[in-house]
Amino acid sequence: MADGAGSNWAGNIVFSADRVHRPGTLDALRTIVAGSPRVRVLGSGHSFNRIADTDGALVSLAGLPRTVDVDTAAGTVRVGGGVRYAELARKVHAQGLALHNMASLPHISVAGSVATGTHGSGDGAGSLATAVRAVELLTADGDPLTLDREKDGERFAGSVVALGALGVVTSLTLDLVPAFEMRQSVRTGLPLAVLEEHFDAITSAAYSVSLFTDWRAPRFGQVWLKRLAGPAPDSPEPDFPWAARATEAMHPVPGMAATHCTEQHGVPGPWHARLPHFRAEFTPSNGSELQSEYLVPRQHGVAALRAVAELGTVMAPVLQVCEVRTVAADGLWLSPAEGRDTVALHFTWIKDTAAVVPVIRRLEAALDGLDARPHWGKVFTTAPAELRGRYPRMADFLALRGSLDPAGKFTNNFLRRLLFED
Repeated sequence: MADGAGSNWAGNIVFSADRVHRPGTLDALRTIVAGSPRVRVLGSGHSFNRIADTDGALVSLAGLPRTVDVDTAAGTVRVGGGVRYAELARKVHAQGLALHNMASLPHISVAGSVATGTHGSGDGAGSLATAVRAVELLTADGDPLTLDREKDGERFAGSVVALGALGVVTSLTLDLVPAFEMRQSVRTGLPLAVLEEHFDAITSAAYSVSLFTDWRAPRFGQVWLKRLAGPAPDSPEPDFPWAARATEAMHPVPGMAATHCTEQHGVPGPWHARLPHFRAEFTPSNGSELQSEYLVPRQHGVAALRAVAELGTVMAPVLQVCEVRTVAADGLWLSPAEGRDTVALHFTWIKDTAAVVPVIRRLEAALDGLDARPHWGKVFTTAPAELRGRYPRMADFLALRGSLDPAGKFTNNFLRRLLFED
């Protein structure tokens, strides 16, 4: 089945392809891949640049069987390429198991999130991709290939966060942990100076910590603390002397109703209903926003915050909210957290590309020298040669891509510019 290609979720990208193919079987997908000179996979459409675009075959995996095979003995789940996190989380939880982390929005696809290095938050929590133990994909001739963490070592490390450049990922096998309960609470009014002085204590105050600001003043309007629930139903909130407890439910964007946010005020609930910021039952409409994100080594985190704060008046007309999170280091070649514990600065802008891009350039200039890696699926202007230089294993990845896809079937104009041009 195929229909019009249209645009991404935010509406800022109109796809070059005339239509999206939605095969209903793996055999149909193999036929499309083998018979097309160029192929890209469209996940849930939550990328804000042309990473998924192509003038060839644009393929959605949403029509494939919704595979979620939980192996309770092994503590793993094999999940199909078209499955989204909300669906996966419910089925995993029903078996008494859990993912180690989730992103703020549970409506995004598993395969697409992994491919771009998308993450949640937590000093000890790696990105979503760190849960992957096996990748199943179709190579350029339509043949299946499995790369396994234990068996394929180096090649596996290059195949997880791979930007869709190695093939079409049809399934992932993920590590699971025992299911757990969480409580979420919100604090308000954290001065930047206090965060600078107590950065490690604040980011480690809960299992997952998110800090929100609009940078109109050097302070964080909200701090979201997601902690493991204690055995007692009236377990006290964590000690957090740096900011006051919120008296009402909060939305990350100031002035917006918290109706669709996950429950706060320390009410216990399952991991999948607390780790995301937004409820799975909430179906987001097209987003009136653009997004950017820059991930810096943890040792540069405070310096990065100071640099961004200096641009407060520049960002104010176009910024909705900025979220600051932490991510544990990993060994995946193209992961923005590869080789380093990381501080992630996420920016939600108004939907006005002409007004936002000049501000992004100013922001990137302010972060110059701090080894900032932009999120692969968001808006950035970093020069390709500079970007490649920030990934020590980039040459190894390009060699892997050349061996698996020598003709560049899975490389579009966006990736060609980033990976090969100066």
